[in-house]
Amino acid sequence: MRGVADPAFAAVAEEFDRNFAERGEVGASLHVLVDGRPVVDLWGGVADPETGRVWEQDTVSVVFSATKAAVALCVHRLLASGDLHEDMSVAQVWPEFAANGKGDITIGMLLNHSAGIPVLSEPLGSGMLEDWEFMADRIADQAPFWLPGEQHGYHPVTFGFVLGEVVRRVAGSTIGTFFASEIAGPQGLDFWIGLPPEIEPRVAPIVKGIAGEVAPTPFLDAALHQRGSIPNLFVFNSGNWARAGVNTRAGRAAEIPAANGVTNGKGLAKMYANALRDPAVRCLAEPKSSSAKEMHMSDGFDATLLMRTRFRGGFMLSMDNTAQLGAGQSMRIGSNAFGHCGSGGSIGFADPALGLSVGYTMNKQGPGTLLNERGQALVDAIYRSLGQSVPTPAPLESQFEQDRL
Repeated sequence: MRGVADPAFAAVAEEFDRNFAERGEVGASLHVLVDGRPVVDLWGGVADPETGRVWEQDTVSVVFSATKAAVALCVHRLLASGDLHEDMSVAQVWPEFAANGKGDITIGMLLNHSAGIPVLSEPLGSGMLEDWEFMADRIADQAPFWLPGEQHGYHPVTFGFVLGEVVRRVAGSTIGTFFASEIAGPQGLDFWIGLPPEIEPRVAPIVKGIAGEVAPTPFLDAALHQRGSIPNLFVFNSGNWARAGVNTRAGRAAEIPAANGVTNGKGLAKMYANALRDPAVRCLAEPKSSSAKEMHMSDGFDATLLMRTRFRGGFMLSMDNTAQLGAGQSMRIGSNAFGHCGSGGSIGFADPALGLSVGYTMNKQGPGTLLNERGQALVDAIYRSLGQSVPTPAPLESQFEQDRL
């Protein structure tokens, strides 16, 4: 472990060290800011187990779905400028998208995962996620799995392609280029959607988790045994990028905006710290402010993950399924916080009430659908260091939703 931590956050450094000593961490980075001031900047371990290359301060890695936060911030820029609005239909800027009953799907439905197109029915072959035009055409042809807006379900891959195509049609540039020119470049972030070749030597390849770590859940049961179900299509019809492409130059150079962002803990934390000061994100940073429009939230049974999830404005909110499903099926952050975790354990989030922004990335994937033990231990220690506890989200008000869970 290398880096620095404010003495008040010694417990965070201890948990970071324990991740390596006790929880199987291979290489990782953690960055924490309070009111824009760095209080934790840690990194350590091995970036590439095959060569023994160590994890340096500027090492970066693929952060999977933590990338969705970058996409959401791009959309918020266009919402703030008036080029988009939450209740605008996607078909207004992308007419072909209206096919097969999708004409009423709005930008807001995409942001809160209620659009009804979480996966694709048509089989996806090798390398298809790296082909933007192919994916856009397939999504335009896809019929919704439910009446848009009537329920929600995590959109693991389609989220990035649909919103990315909206950004391309409105702004005239790809989502990776828009993010670089409007957010990452001006803010000095080491964060890319579509990695430039000169950054490749700094990348830590993804290390797959140990077989046998995955605990049974309704999601995994459906994925393995209910052919054609949403979980099944998510796991077995998402191309082969996550298995074969993630550690290739082509797989990182492509723009797969729901999954293949490349950054480190500092890049994530700085992005969220800037989001707290960005007027374009005021509706999230100040959700109860009279000057901010409350964005539509999804909260309840998730038709993709088959557990309770909560989304607003393209971000995950705190969700705790530990009592029902055990470890790895939750992302417990502050009650006013917003963020996103990524497959295997990465996380970035901001807590406006505390002026807090956090980024954690790693190369070894861990178990669980959401945040596993390594990341949650760090989050818990951060809140303890601030004299806070991480509250459990309020119970669902709807008896129907409670019964489904």
